[in-house]
Amino acid sequence: MKALILVGGFGTRLRPLTLSFPKPLVDFANKPMILHQIEALKDVGVTEVILAINYRPEVMINFLKDFEDKLGIKITCSQETEPLGTAGPLALARDKLVDGSGEPFFVLNSDVISEYPFAELIQFHKSHGGEATIMVTKVDEPSKYGVVVMDEETGRVDRFVEKPKIFVGNKINAGIYLLNPSVLDHIELRPTSIEKEVFPKISAGQKLYAMVLPGFWMDVGQPKDYITGLRLYLDSLRKKAPSRLAAGPHIVGNVLVHENAVIGEGCLIGPDVAIGPGCVIESGVRLSRCTVMRGVRIKKHSCVSSSIIGWHSTVGQWARIENMTILGEDVHVSDEVYSNGGVVLPHKEIKSSILKPEIVM
Repeated sequence: MKALILVGGFGTRLRPLTLSFPKPLVDFANKPMILHQIEALKDVGVTEVILAINYRPEVMINFLKDFEDKLGIKITCSQETEPLGTAGPLALARDKLVDGSGEPFFVLNSDVISEYPFAELIQFHKSHGGEATIMVTKVDEPSKYGVVVMDEETGRVDRFVEKPKIFVGNKINAGIYLLNPSVLDHIELRPTSIEKEVFPKISAGQKLYAMVLPGFWMDVGQPKDYITGLRLYLDSLRKKAPSRLAAGPHIVGNVLVHENAVIGEGCLIGPDVAIGPGCVIESGVRLSRCTVMRGVRIKKHSCVSSSIIGWHSTVGQWARIENMTILGEDVHVSDEVYSNGGVVLPHKEIKSSILKPEIVM
């Protein structure tokens, strides 16, 4: 089987992290976001993953070459010269996706984090005999999204309602699809939307089905959702593989610590924290609801909450970092500095406090 991952463009919503790496290579729970997807696809027998990309493909490919060998899966790029929306990339990659076997192929949005129940999706797709299956997830506020109206018994999709004013349902498109090769006959090579143009056509022919995604779902393409997504991911890990989480008197709730990170005396870490490889957390540090990426040093008695600390950054002694502060790569915060929602571009030194949310160029 094959899979196409819609990588797209610049990842502006996740800046300043995406100034250093393309968005799919930004760490999430101690590994590049896209690797969570590629590993799950490999587990259900996908042999080739195609990345639909219009930005820095050489960085992606060079990085993923290592994983090709480790995972034993082929990873190729389909490069757009102009943005083609969410359906155009399928037409562009047609020759790579169609191999004459008639097998369905996966299409994923690269920002989506979930438990990726691909085996169940394959089973459901084969059972209903339609042309396409989309995964849907239940949300509390459907009025912010495009809602999928479906038959609860069979899963057949009736219609789509964009940002409904009155309640029509609470299931939204989760950005995970399994499509028969015949779907490509509905798509022209031009900028086009799979959600607004292609799926409504298939649904009109009663060939579109939806499966409700079990477990959690999050689009982690912006910082607030990234932090929420980490909490949901760690919750899921607690249920499925609790041995991968850290334990000890200094740990509160769900915490993921890379095996070669170093944690000093008297720290209090958690809940919902990921600490990456090569990190040094000095004594007396307090961390909660945050991600600390590869090679970061957090000095004594500092406190980090609801924030993302980018690669190889330093947080000084007695510093306080909170309220969705995001430090880009190689940012150095001086001792006793306070950051309230500062968004700091890479390679900066912060010597004075950031008292209200702002971007530091």
